Amino acid sequence: MTARGERTDGGGSVRGRWALVVAIVGLLLPSCTPTNDTPPDARAEPSGTAVDRPNIVLIVTDDQRWDTLGSMPATQRLLMGPGVTFRNAFVVNPLCCPSRASILTGGYSHTTGVYRNGGEYGPRAFDDTSTLGTWLDAAGYRTGLVGKWMNTYRDLSYVPPGWDRWVGMRSSHAVYYDYALSVDGDGRSFGSKPSDYSTDVLAGFAERFVRSTEEDTPLFMLVTPTAPHGPRLPAPRHEGLVDRSGIRPGPNVAESDVSDKPRYIRSLPLDGPELERAMREWRDRQVATLRAVDDLVRRVVLALRDTGRLQNTLIVLTSDNGLAFGEHRWTYKLTPYEESIRVPMVMRYDPATSGTHSGAIALNIDLAPTIGDLARVTIPAADGESLLPVIDGTRRGVRNSFLIEHLRDQRDGRRPDPPTYCGLRTERALFVRYQTGEEELYDLASDPFQLRNLVEEPGSREQLRDLRRRTRSMCRPVPPGFSWDP
Repeated sequence: MTARGERTDGGGSVRGRWALVVAIVGLLLPSCTPTNDTPPDARAEPSGTAVDRPNIVLIVTDDQRWDTLGSMPATQRLLMGPGVTFRNAFVVNPLCCPSRASILTGGYSHTTGVYRNGGEYGPRAFDDTSTLGTWLDAAGYRTGLVGKWMNTYRDLSYVPPGWDRWVGMRSSHAVYYDYALSVDGDGRSFGSKPSDYSTDVLAGFAERFVRSTEEDTPLFMLVTPTAPHGPRLPAPRHEGLVDRSGIRPGPNVAESDVSDKPRYIRSLPLDGPELERAMREWRDRQVATLRAVDDLVRRVVLALRDTGRLQNTLIVLTSDNGLAFGEHRWTYKLTPYEESIRVPMVMRYDPATSGTHSGAIALNIDLAPTIGDLARVTIPAADGESLLPVIDGTRRGVRNSFLIEHLRDQRDGRRPDPPTYCGLRTERALFVRYQTGEEELYDLASDPFQLRNLVEEPGSREQLRDLRRRTRSMCRPVPPGFSWDP
Protein backbone atom coordinates (compact mmCIF):
# COMPACT_ATOMS: atom_id res chain seq x y z
CA MET A 1 0.00 0.00 0.00
CA THR A 2 1.33 3.43 -0.86
CA ALA A 3 1.58 6.13 1.77
CA ARG A 4 -0.49 9.27 1.77
CA GLY A 5 0.23 12.44 3.69
CA GLU A 6 -1.61 12.71 6.97
CA ARG A 7 -4.84 14.61 6.36
CA THR A 8 -6.03 17.46 8.48
CA ASP A 9 -9.70 16.45 8.53
CA GLY A 10 -12.29 14.36 6.80
CA GLY A 11 -14.63 16.35 4.60
CA GLY A 12 -17.38 15.32 2.21
CA SER A 13 -17.34 14.76 -1.52
CA VAL A 14 -15.01 17.23 -3.20
CA ARG A 15 -16.76 16.86 -6.53
CA GLY A 16 -20.12 17.48 -4.97
CA ARG A 17 -18.94 20.68 -3.30
CA TRP A 18 -17.14 21.79 -6.44
CA ALA A 19 -20.13 21.14 -8.66
CA LEU A 20 -22.20 23.37 -6.38
CA VAL A 21 -19.58 26.13 -6.52
CA VAL A 22 -19.37 25.95 -10.31
CA ALA A 23 -23.15 25.98 -10.64
CA ILE A 24 -23.48 29.07 -8.47
CA VAL A 25 -20.66 30.84 -10.27
CA GLY A 26 -22.23 29.92 -13.61
CA LEU A 27 -25.39 31.77 -12.60
CA LEU A 28 -23.50 34.84 -11.52
CA LEU A 29 -20.84 35.21 -14.20
CA PRO A 30 -22.96 36.54 -17.10
CA SER A 31 -23.73 39.68 -15.12
CA CYS A 32 -20.13 40.24 -13.98
CA THR A 33 -17.75 42.70 -15.59
CA PRO A 34 -14.05 43.31 -14.90
CA THR A 35 -13.29 46.05 -12.43
CA ASN A 36 -11.03 48.94 -13.26
CA ASP A 37 -8.41 47.43 -10.95
CA THR A 38 -7.91 44.45 -13.28
CA PRO A 39 -5.10 44.92 -15.82
CA PRO A 40 -6.47 44.81 -19.41
CA ASP A 41 -4.41 41.75 -20.34
CA ALA A 42 -5.62 39.85 -17.26
CA ARG A 43 -9.33 40.18 -17.89
CA ALA A 44 -11.29 37.04 -18.66
CA GLU A 45 -13.59 36.84 -21.66
CA PRO A 46 -17.39 36.49 -21.36
CA SER A 47 -18.30 33.07 -19.99
CA GLY A 48 -20.57 32.19 -22.90
CA THR A 49 -17.62 31.66 -25.24
CA ALA A 50 -15.82 29.14 -23.02
CA VAL A 51 -16.03 25.38 -23.45
CA ASP A 52 -18.05 23.53 -20.82
CA ARG A 53 -15.19 21.52 -19.38
CA PRO A 54 -12.33 23.49 -17.89
CA ASN A 55 -9.08 23.88 -19.79
CA ILE A 56 -5.87 23.16 -17.94
CA VAL A 57 -2.42 24.68 -18.43
CA LEU A 58 0.39 23.39 -16.25
CA ILE A 59 3.73 25.23 -16.43
CA VAL A 60 6.66 23.48 -14.73
CA THR A 61 9.98 25.31 -14.55
CA ASP A 62 13.33 23.65 -13.88
CA ASP A 63 15.20 24.28 -10.58
CA GLN A 64 13.29 27.44 -9.70
CA ARG A 65 13.50 28.60 -6.09
CA TRP A 66 10.28 29.43 -4.29
CA ASP A 67 11.48 32.95 -3.45
CA THR A 68 11.92 34.17 -7.04
CA LEU A 69 8.30 34.92 -7.94
CA GLY A 70 8.82 38.53 -6.88
CA SER A 71 11.01 39.07 -9.92
CA MET A 72 8.33 37.89 -12.40
CA PRO A 73 6.02 40.88 -12.96
CA ALA A 74 3.68 39.29 -15.51
CA THR A 75 3.28 36.21 -13.32
CA GLN A 76 2.46 38.43 -10.37
CA ARG A 77 -0.13 40.37 -12.35
CA LEU A 78 -1.72 37.57 -14.36
CA LEU A 79 -1.48 34.56 -12.05
CA MET A 80 -0.80 35.67 -8.47
CA GLY A 81 -3.09 38.70 -8.68
CA PRO A 82 -6.26 36.78 -9.57
CA GLY A 83 -5.10 33.38 -8.26
CA VAL A 84 -3.99 31.49 -5.16
CA THR A 85 -0.32 31.51 -4.16
CA PHE A 86 0.69 28.57 -1.99
CA ARG A 87 3.29 29.69 0.53
CA ASN A 88 4.01 26.13 1.62
CA ALA A 89 4.44 24.20 -1.62
CA PHE A 90 6.91 21.32 -1.77
CA VAL A 91 8.16 18.39 -3.81
CA VAL A 92 8.48 14.93 -2.27
CA ASN A 93 11.77 14.04 -3.96
CA PRO A 94 13.92 17.09 -4.86
CA LEU A 95 15.27 15.94 -8.22
CA CYS A 96 14.08 16.50 -11.81
CA CYS A 97 12.83 13.11 -13.07
CA PRO A 98 11.39 11.82 -9.80
CA SER A 99 9.47 15.07 -9.41
CA ARG A 100 8.19 15.04 -12.99
CA ALA A 101 7.00 11.45 -12.59
CA SER A 102 5.15 12.54 -9.43
CA ILE A 103 3.58 15.51 -11.22
CA LEU A 104 2.35 13.33 -14.08
CA THR A 105 0.84 10.64 -11.86
CA GLY A 106 0.33 11.91 -8.30
CA GLY A 107 2.60 9.19 -6.92
CA TYR A 108 5.54 9.20 -4.52
CA SER A 109 8.82 7.80 -5.86
CA HIS A 110 8.08 4.51 -4.11
CA THR A 111 4.92 4.36 -6.25
CA THR A 112 6.30 5.50 -9.62
CA GLY A 113 9.61 3.64 -9.22
CA VAL A 114 11.52 6.77 -10.33
CA TYR A 115 14.14 7.88 -7.80
CA ARG A 116 16.90 9.15 -10.10
CA ASN A 117 17.49 10.97 -13.39
CA GLY A 118 18.97 7.88 -15.04
CA GLY A 119 19.97 4.28 -14.57
CA GLU A 120 17.94 1.45 -13.06
CA TYR A 121 15.72 3.71 -10.97
CA GLY A 122 15.49 6.49 -13.55
CA PRO A 123 12.86 7.27 -16.21
CA ARG A 124 13.04 3.78 -17.72
CA ALA A 125 11.18 2.62 -14.62
CA PHE A 126 8.37 5.07 -15.45
CA ASP A 127 5.11 3.83 -16.94
CA ASP A 128 4.28 6.50 -19.52
CA THR A 129 1.09 4.68 -20.55
CA SER A 130 -0.75 6.00 -17.48
CA THR A 131 -0.28 9.74 -16.96
CA LEU A 132 -2.23 12.98 -16.99
CA GLY A 133 -1.72 12.95 -20.76
CA THR A 134 -3.40 9.57 -21.31
CA TRP A 135 -6.19 10.14 -18.78
CA LEU A 136 -7.24 13.52 -20.19
CA ASP A 137 -6.77 12.45 -23.80
CA ALA A 138 -9.13 9.52 -23.22
CA ALA A 139 -11.65 11.96 -21.71
CA GLY A 140 -11.76 14.04 -24.90
CA TYR A 141 -9.18 16.70 -24.10
CA ARG A 142 -6.72 17.88 -26.73
CA THR A 143 -3.40 17.28 -25.01
CA GLY A 144 -0.04 18.88 -25.66
CA LEU A 145 3.44 18.77 -24.15
CA VAL A 146 5.85 21.59 -24.92
CA GLY A 147 9.39 21.33 -23.54
CA LYS A 148 11.27 18.90 -21.32
CA TRP A 149 9.92 15.39 -20.76
CA MET A 150 12.50 13.30 -18.91
CA ASN A 151 16.29 13.51 -18.72
CA THR A 152 16.76 10.38 -20.83
CA TYR A 153 14.53 11.45 -23.74
CA ARG A 154 16.72 11.10 -26.84
CA ASP A 155 14.73 9.29 -29.55
CA LEU A 156 13.02 12.20 -31.28
CA SER A 157 10.80 9.83 -33.24
CA TYR A 158 9.17 8.59 -30.03
CA VAL A 159 5.98 10.28 -28.84
CA PRO A 160 4.71 8.91 -25.50
CA PRO A 161 1.07 7.79 -25.36
CA GLY A 162 -1.67 10.32 -24.77
CA TRP A 163 -0.21 13.41 -26.43
CA ASP A 164 -2.02 14.92 -29.43
CA ARG A 165 0.68 17.56 -29.81
CA TRP A 166 4.24 16.74 -28.86
CA VAL A 167 7.10 19.26 -28.80
CA GLY A 168 9.68 17.41 -26.73
CA MET A 169 13.21 18.63 -26.10
CA ARG A 170 16.04 16.15 -26.54
CA SER A 171 17.48 15.22 -23.17
CA SER A 172 20.60 16.94 -21.93
CA HIS A 173 21.44 19.44 -19.28
CA ALA A 174 19.46 22.64 -19.68
CA VAL A 175 20.00 24.11 -23.10
CA TYR A 176 19.15 27.55 -24.35
CA TYR A 177 20.78 27.33 -27.80
CA ASP A 178 21.92 24.55 -30.16
CA TYR A 179 19.28 21.98 -29.25
CA ALA A 180 16.80 19.67 -30.96
CA LEU A 181 13.05 19.28 -30.58
CA SER A 182 10.74 16.45 -31.56
CA VAL A 183 7.70 18.00 -33.18
CA ASP A 184 5.17 15.18 -33.30
CA GLY A 185 8.00 12.73 -33.92
CA ASP A 186 9.95 14.80 -36.44
CA GLY A 187 13.31 16.18 -35.32
CA ARG A 188 14.06 19.88 -35.69
CA SER A 189 17.37 21.53 -34.87
CA PHE A 190 17.80 25.05 -33.53
CA GLY A 191 20.96 27.13 -33.58
CA SER A 192 22.52 30.02 -31.73
CA LYS A 193 20.65 33.06 -33.07
CA PRO A 194 18.69 35.18 -30.58
CA SER A 195 15.48 33.87 -32.17
CA ASP A 196 16.56 30.31 -31.25
CA TYR A 197 16.50 31.01 -27.51
CA SER A 198 14.71 27.93 -26.24
CA THR A 199 12.29 29.50 -23.75
CA ASP A 200 11.01 31.85 -26.46
CA VAL A 201 10.72 29.04 -29.02
CA LEU A 202 8.74 26.93 -26.57
CA ALA A 203 6.54 29.93 -25.76
CA GLY A 204 5.71 30.18 -29.45
CA PHE A 205 4.72 26.52 -29.67
CA ALA A 206 2.61 26.84 -26.51
CA GLU A 207 0.81 29.92 -27.80
CA ARG A 208 0.07 28.25 -31.15
CA PHE A 209 -1.28 25.16 -29.39
CA VAL A 210 -3.83 27.29 -27.55
CA ARG A 211 -4.81 29.30 -30.61
CA SER A 212 -5.13 26.22 -32.85
CA THR A 213 -7.36 24.18 -30.55
CA GLU A 214 -10.98 24.00 -31.67
CA GLU A 215 -13.30 26.24 -29.71
CA ASP A 216 -15.51 23.39 -28.49
CA THR A 217 -12.59 21.15 -27.44
CA PRO A 218 -11.11 21.40 -23.94
CA LEU A 219 -7.32 21.49 -23.84
CA PHE A 220 -4.64 20.27 -21.47
CA MET A 221 -1.15 21.68 -22.03
CA LEU A 222 1.99 20.86 -20.06
CA VAL A 223 4.69 23.47 -20.67
CA THR A 224 8.15 22.62 -19.33
CA PRO A 225 10.96 25.03 -20.22
CA THR A 226 14.46 24.10 -19.05
CA ALA A 227 14.82 27.56 -17.54
CA PRO A 228 16.13 28.61 -15.08
CA HIS A 229 18.33 25.49 -14.71
CA GLY A 230 22.07 26.04 -14.95
CA PRO A 231 23.94 27.41 -16.79
CA ARG A 232 21.21 30.03 -16.21
CA LEU A 233 21.54 31.83 -19.50
CA PRO A 234 19.21 34.84 -19.81
CA ALA A 235 17.65 35.85 -23.11
CA PRO A 236 19.67 38.60 -24.82
CA ARG A 237 17.06 41.19 -23.88
CA HIS A 238 17.47 40.30 -20.20
CA GLU A 239 21.22 39.97 -20.02
CA GLY A 240 22.59 42.00 -17.12
CA LEU A 241 19.20 42.43 -15.47
CA VAL A 242 19.45 42.47 -11.67
CA ASP A 243 16.28 42.13 -9.59
CA ARG A 244 16.52 40.61 -6.12
CA SER A 245 12.90 41.19 -5.18
CA GLY A 246 11.89 38.78 -2.45
CA ILE A 247 15.26 37.03 -2.30
CA ARG A 248 16.78 37.58 1.13
CA PRO A 249 19.62 35.17 1.96
CA GLY A 250 19.39 33.85 5.49
CA PRO A 251 22.01 33.15 8.15
CA ASN A 252 22.36 29.55 6.93
CA VAL A 253 24.23 30.71 3.78
CA ALA A 254 27.87 29.66 4.18
CA GLU A 255 26.94 28.26 7.60
CA SER A 256 30.05 28.40 9.76
CA ASP A 257 29.20 25.77 12.39
CA VAL A 258 27.93 22.52 10.85
CA SER A 259 29.10 20.26 13.66
CA ASP A 260 25.52 19.08 14.25
CA LYS A 261 24.93 18.26 10.59
CA PRO A 262 25.39 14.84 8.92
CA ARG A 263 28.78 13.85 7.55
CA TYR A 264 28.05 14.82 3.93
CA ILE A 265 27.49 18.42 5.04
CA ARG A 266 30.39 18.48 7.50
CA SER A 267 32.73 17.39 4.69
CA LEU A 268 31.99 20.50 2.61
CA PRO A 269 34.71 23.17 2.60
CA LEU A 270 33.94 26.66 3.81
CA ASP A 271 35.10 29.78 2.05
CA GLY A 272 32.42 32.14 3.27
CA PRO A 273 33.14 35.34 1.28
CA GLU A 274 33.86 33.47 -1.95
CA LEU A 275 30.77 31.28 -1.61
CA GLU A 276 28.53 34.26 -0.89
CA ARG A 277 29.92 36.14 -3.91
CA ALA A 278 29.34 33.16 -6.20
CA MET A 279 25.82 32.65 -4.86
CA ARG A 280 24.88 36.29 -5.49
CA GLU A 281 25.92 35.84 -9.10
CA TRP A 282 23.93 32.60 -9.37
CA ARG A 283 20.84 34.25 -7.92
CA ASP A 284 21.07 37.18 -10.28
CA ARG A 285 21.41 34.90 -13.30
CA GLN A 286 18.49 32.72 -12.22
CA VAL A 287 16.28 35.75 -11.87
CA ALA A 288 17.33 37.16 -15.24
CA THR A 289 16.76 33.78 -16.90
CA LEU A 290 13.26 33.63 -15.39
CA ARG A 291 12.20 36.81 -17.16
CA ALA A 292 11.77 34.88 -20.43
CA VAL A 293 9.59 32.38 -18.53
CA ASP A 294 7.60 35.37 -17.33
CA ASP A 295 7.14 36.40 -20.97
CA LEU A 296 6.00 32.83 -21.73
CA VAL A 297 3.36 33.10 -19.01
CA ARG A 298 2.08 36.35 -20.47
CA ARG A 299 1.87 34.94 -24.02
CA VAL A 300 -0.06 31.89 -22.85
CA VAL A 301 -2.52 33.93 -20.77
CA LEU A 302 -3.17 36.33 -23.65
CA ALA A 303 -3.73 33.41 -26.03
CA LEU A 304 -6.27 31.97 -23.61
CA ARG A 305 -8.01 35.32 -23.36
CA ASP A 306 -8.04 35.91 -27.11
CA THR A 307 -9.54 32.48 -27.79
CA GLY A 308 -12.30 32.88 -25.20
CA ARG A 309 -10.88 30.33 -22.76
CA LEU A 310 -9.34 32.28 -19.92
CA GLN A 311 -12.35 32.39 -17.66
CA ASN A 312 -12.65 28.60 -17.78
CA THR A 313 -8.97 27.61 -17.48
CA LEU A 314 -6.95 26.38 -14.52
CA ILE A 315 -3.41 27.76 -14.90
CA VAL A 316 -0.72 26.36 -12.62
CA LEU A 317 2.89 27.52 -12.32
CA THR A 318 5.33 25.48 -10.27
CA SER A 319 8.84 23.98 -10.40
CA ASP A 320 10.23 20.43 -10.34
CA ASN A 321 12.41 21.21 -7.30
CA GLY A 322 14.15 24.03 -5.49
CA LEU A 323 17.85 24.85 -5.31
CA ALA A 324 20.28 25.82 -2.59
CA PHE A 325 22.31 28.98 -3.01
CA GLY A 326 24.94 28.17 -0.41
CA GLU A 327 22.61 27.39 2.49
CA HIS A 328 24.42 24.93 4.80
CA ARG A 329 27.32 25.33 2.31
CA TRP A 330 25.24 23.37 -0.24
CA THR A 331 24.93 24.56 -3.86
CA TYR A 332 22.61 22.01 -5.47
CA LYS A 333 19.29 20.26 -4.74
CA LEU A 334 18.70 16.67 -3.40
CA THR A 335 18.78 17.54 0.31
CA PRO A 336 15.76 17.47 2.65
CA TYR A 337 16.37 21.12 3.56
CA GLU A 338 13.85 23.83 2.71
CA GLU A 339 15.88 25.26 -0.16
CA SER A 340 15.71 21.97 -2.08
CA ILE A 341 12.16 20.81 -1.36
CA ARG A 342 10.25 24.11 -1.35
CA VAL A 343 8.93 25.34 -4.71
CA PRO A 344 6.78 28.14 -6.08
CA MET A 345 3.16 27.19 -6.77
CA VAL A 346 0.45 29.49 -8.08
CA MET A 347 -3.00 28.50 -9.35
CA ARG A 348 -5.44 30.71 -11.20
CA TYR A 349 -8.97 29.51 -11.86
CA ASP A 350 -11.34 32.44 -12.23
CA PRO A 351 -14.55 30.73 -11.00
CA ALA A 352 -12.89 30.14 -7.62
CA THR A 353 -9.66 32.10 -7.04
CA SER A 354 -9.35 35.77 -6.20
CA GLY A 355 -5.87 36.93 -5.30
CA THR A 356 -5.19 35.10 -2.07
CA HIS A 357 -2.29 33.42 -0.31
CA SER A 358 -2.71 30.01 1.28
CA GLY A 359 -0.63 28.52 4.07
CA ALA A 360 -1.85 25.01 3.27
CA ILE A 361 0.77 22.38 2.50
CA ALA A 362 0.61 21.74 -1.26
CA LEU A 363 2.69 19.06 -2.98
CA ASN A 364 3.70 18.12 -6.50
CA ILE A 365 1.84 14.82 -5.99
CA ASP A 366 -1.34 16.87 -5.50
CA LEU A 367 -1.35 18.29 -9.02
CA ALA A 368 -2.64 15.19 -10.82
CA PRO A 369 -5.51 14.62 -8.32
CA THR A 370 -6.41 18.32 -8.48
CA ILE A 371 -6.49 18.34 -12.28
CA GLY A 372 -8.43 15.09 -12.45
CA ASP A 373 -10.94 16.40 -9.92
CA LEU A 374 -11.51 19.64 -11.78
CA ALA A 375 -11.74 17.92 -15.17
CA ARG A 376 -14.11 15.31 -13.70
CA VAL A 377 -11.80 12.58 -14.92
CA THR A 378 -11.31 9.40 -12.93
CA ILE A 379 -7.62 8.76 -12.38
CA PRO A 380 -5.86 5.76 -10.81
CA ALA A 381 -5.28 5.84 -7.09
CA ALA A 382 -2.75 8.53 -6.23
CA ASP A 383 -0.71 9.35 -3.15
CA GLY A 384 -1.62 13.03 -3.43
CA GLU A 385 -4.84 14.86 -2.60
CA SER A 386 -6.98 17.24 -4.62
CA LEU A 387 -6.37 20.87 -3.68
CA LEU A 388 -9.75 22.02 -4.97
CA PRO A 389 -11.19 22.24 -1.44
CA VAL A 390 -8.39 24.69 -0.61
CA ILE A 391 -8.93 26.68 -3.79
CA ASP A 392 -12.68 26.98 -3.28
CA GLY A 393 -12.31 27.78 0.43
CA THR A 394 -14.08 24.64 1.66
CA ARG A 395 -11.04 23.55 3.69
CA ARG A 396 -7.92 25.25 4.95
CA GLY A 397 -5.71 22.30 4.07
CA VAL A 398 -5.69 18.64 3.06
CA ARG A 399 -2.77 17.34 5.19
CA ASN A 400 -0.47 18.26 8.04
CA SER A 401 2.63 16.30 6.98
CA PHE A 402 4.26 14.54 4.05
CA LEU A 403 7.04 12.12 3.21
CA ILE A 404 10.34 13.06 1.56
CA GLU A 405 12.40 10.38 -0.23
CA HIS A 406 15.86 10.30 -1.79
CA LEU A 407 17.98 7.53 -3.30
CA ARG A 408 21.69 8.22 -3.49
CA ASP A 409 23.11 7.99 -7.02
CA GLN A 410 26.57 6.54 -6.69
CA ARG A 411 27.04 6.36 -10.46
CA ASP A 412 27.88 10.06 -10.67
CA GLY A 413 30.84 11.23 -8.64
CA ARG A 414 30.84 14.75 -10.04
CA ARG A 415 28.57 16.11 -7.31
CA PRO A 416 28.25 15.31 -3.63
CA ASP A 417 25.06 13.37 -3.00
CA PRO A 418 23.31 12.92 0.34
CA PRO A 419 23.02 9.35 1.57
CA THR A 420 19.69 7.67 0.85
CA TYR A 421 17.06 8.99 3.27
CA CYS A 422 13.44 9.08 4.32
CA GLY A 423 12.09 12.16 6.04
CA LEU A 424 8.91 13.68 7.37
CA ARG A 425 8.06 17.36 6.98
CA THR A 426 5.21 18.54 9.22
CA GLU A 427 3.73 22.01 9.61
CA ARG A 428 6.43 22.93 12.11
CA ALA A 429 9.13 20.25 12.09
CA LEU A 430 11.49 18.33 9.84
CA PHE A 431 12.78 14.85 10.69
CA VAL A 432 15.23 12.94 8.49
CA ARG A 433 16.74 9.49 8.81
CA TYR A 434 19.73 8.66 6.58
CA GLN A 435 20.97 5.25 5.50
CA THR A 436 24.08 5.98 7.57
CA GLY A 437 21.95 6.01 10.72
CA GLU A 438 22.39 9.78 11.12
CA GLU A 439 19.29 11.80 11.92
CA GLU A 440 18.21 15.43 11.86
CA LEU A 441 15.36 17.16 13.67
CA TYR A 442 14.49 20.85 13.37
CA ASP A 443 11.80 22.98 14.95
CA LEU A 444 10.85 25.15 11.99
CA ALA A 445 8.77 27.53 14.06
CA SER A 446 11.73 28.64 16.19
CA ASP A 447 14.49 27.73 13.71
CA PRO A 448 13.25 28.30 10.13
CA PHE A 449 16.82 28.29 8.76
CA GLN A 450 17.51 24.82 10.20
CA LEU A 451 20.62 25.82 12.09
CA ARG A 452 20.09 23.75 15.25
CA ASN A 453 19.75 19.96 15.02
CA LEU A 454 17.74 18.83 18.06
CA VAL A 455 18.43 15.10 17.80
CA GLU A 456 20.85 15.04 20.75
CA GLU A 457 18.82 17.33 23.00
CA PRO A 458 17.08 15.51 25.91
CA GLY A 459 13.99 17.68 25.63
CA SER A 460 13.35 16.41 22.09
CA ARG A 461 13.35 12.69 22.81
CA GLU A 462 9.57 12.23 22.85
CA GLN A 463 9.09 14.25 19.69
CA LEU A 464 11.94 12.36 18.03
CA ARG A 465 10.38 8.99 18.84
CA ASP A 466 7.00 10.13 17.50
CA LEU A 467 8.40 11.50 14.22
CA ARG A 468 10.62 8.46 13.75
CA ARG A 469 7.57 6.22 14.15
CA ARG A 470 5.46 8.25 11.74
CA THR A 471 8.21 8.39 9.13
CA ARG A 472 8.76 4.66 9.34
CA SER A 473 5.02 4.12 8.85
CA MET A 474 4.83 6.34 5.76
CA CYS A 475 8.10 5.32 4.14
CA ARG A 476 6.78 2.03 2.73
CA PRO A 477 8.30 0.57 0.70
CA VAL A 478 11.65 2.11 1.59
CA PRO A 479 14.03 3.39 -1.13
CA PRO A 480 16.11 0.58 -2.65
CA GLY A 481 18.89 -0.47 -0.27
CA PHE A 482 17.59 1.63 2.60
CA SER A 483 17.37 0.08 6.04
CA TRP A 484 16.24 1.46 9.35
CA ASP A 485 18.99 -0.56 11.00
CA PRO A 486 22.19 0.05 8.99
